[in-house]
Parts: sequence; C-alpha cells; structure tokens
Amino acid sequence: MADNKRKKSGEKLGKGDEVTWKSHGSTTEGEVEREITRRTEAAGRTVDASPEEPQYEVRSAKSGRTAVHKPSALRKK
Repeated sequence: MADNKRKKSGEKLGKGDEVTWKSHGSTTEGEVEREITRRTEAAGRTVDASPEEPQYEVRSAKSGRTAVHKPSALRKK
C-alpha cells in the first residue's frame, strides 16, 4: 500500500472528517459518513471492503449524494 496517501500521512479517517477527492476532472468536497470494513451495499453498489482494505462512504457537500472511495482517493482537509 505504498501509494496509500492516508497511510503515508498517518491520518486515520473517521465519521465527520472533511475530505476532498477528484471527481470527473474537478475536486469535490464532502464529509466521511462511515468506514466500511466488510462486503456490503453502499451508494447504490456492492462494496468489497475488509478490515485490511477499508473503504469510506462520503457525502458530497455540493450535491448531497453519497459515494464510496478507497482511502488513497481521499485527502483530509
């Protein structure tokens, strides 16, 4: 996981953290809703996560929609 920005910075993301991510060529801002650590349904799709490889459900500040991202795609504000 050498390319995992969260691991490099040592920051752990949690519910309520403000983050940014790239979406369709621009930067989007939002908030972490939850950490996903098992295979589940979220944001309209099946998320294949585990405790070793978690993913995060985030809510866009602009649209209010949720999305799921790997930690390497998110930057803490």
